[in-house]
Amino acid sequence: MEEIKRAGLGGYYADHDKSVFYVNGDGVPWTAAYIQAKGDPVADLHEDMAAEQKARATYEWLINLSDDPDLNDTLKFLREREIVHFQRFGETLQIVQEYVDKKKFY
Repeated sequence: MEEIKRAGLGGYYADHDKSVFYVNGDGVPWTAAYIQAKGDPVADLHEDMAAEQKARATYEWLINLSDDPDLNDTLKFLREREIVHFQRFGETLQIVQEYVDKKKFY
């Protein structure tokens, strides 16, 4: 309990015990409103790619803040995973864009 208090997490503990309650760095709760979907596959894939880059940047900043080698190894793995996701979304975007640009015969 002393460690929780020293970390400034007393309010969090009072509301959620030690369970996971998704919040950002300022304590703002997660909401489904963060999920963006336009219904247009090209726009949605661009949104997905942007989200992957934002996550990659966040992992990079966390690595810069940490001096724990084990934690940094985990963060580096997660950062690389975001890069791969970005690449896969990019490949999918290319396939979708080629389909959209292809002449349709009806």
